[in-house]
Amino acid sequence: MPEHGIDAARRRAPFGARLRAAMDTRGPLCAGIDPHPGLLAAWGLNDDAAGLERFSLTVLEAVGEQAAAVKPQVALFERHGSAGMAVLERLLAACTEAGVLSIADAKRGDIGSTMAAYADAWLRDGSPLAADSVTLSPYLGYESLRPALDLAAATGRGVFVLGLTSNPEGASVQHVGSDRSVAARIVDAAAAENAGARTLGSTGLVIGATVGSALADLRIDLAAANAPILAPGLGAQGATGEDLRITFGAAYANVLATSSRDILKAGPDRSALREAAARTLDGLPQP
Repeated sequence: MPEHGIDAARRRAPFGARLRAAMDTRGPLCAGIDPHPGLLAAWGLNDDAAGLERFSLTVLEAVGEQAAAVKPQVALFERHGSAGMAVLERLLAACTEAGVLSIADAKRGDIGSTMAAYADAWLRDGSPLAADSVTLSPYLGYESLRPALDLAAATGRGVFVLGLTSNPEGASVQHVGSDRSVAARIVDAAAAENAGARTLGSTGLVIGATVGSALADLRIDLAAANAPILAPGLGAQGATGEDLRITFGAAYANVLATSSRDILKAGPDRSALREAAARTLDGLPQP
């Protein structure tokens, strides 16, 4: 049974160190667990809590030993209300029991006591929604995330902060700045959080796999940040493993390449899911 509380947190290695070990052992794949209605239908499952649970646990069982981490998309559980969130709680607990790192893709961000409550939900030992890490949005100011940053550090968990996303609208915020762009300043802030980490830092960044030349154009040095880089966009969104190597350059060894639909469309057969995950891993060049 998973440990909770202060003693468990003291014995838990920092998230960055655990992720580095998982990436070195299993490879740099993050498997998305995205129970879209269309995928549920393609798997012959109902669009309800029972279908959601069957889908999610099947993915975990099939690819958990191949992926450095799995990333459930929280919104696709929330759409089922309390029953969906209960499934997410069971999935996160199953990840812990299976020894698979979890990234709750919640993109939370707020100020003051509200941000503290989000941190408590996703990062506190003993919370039913506790994940190994959670995605955060810094666009109310990076320091608005302080409750989550501090609690993650205290419990040996991690965060992934939205830095440079590949959606067209992102540039209108992330690329802005007379001297340093908003995205560059977020990377700088993450680098400061990771200073002194013995291996990989625990404050990660979300950088889209399809951002192209934006990192160079904005003079962003990801390697210096010592941050795990969650890179969505591999496969169905168009990015290849070679694209990742070129885009991230010296930071490529820290990239956790995320694939969802390209793997999930192979289900519900577990062997087919494993084969799809293996093909994805094979397509990622060695650092």
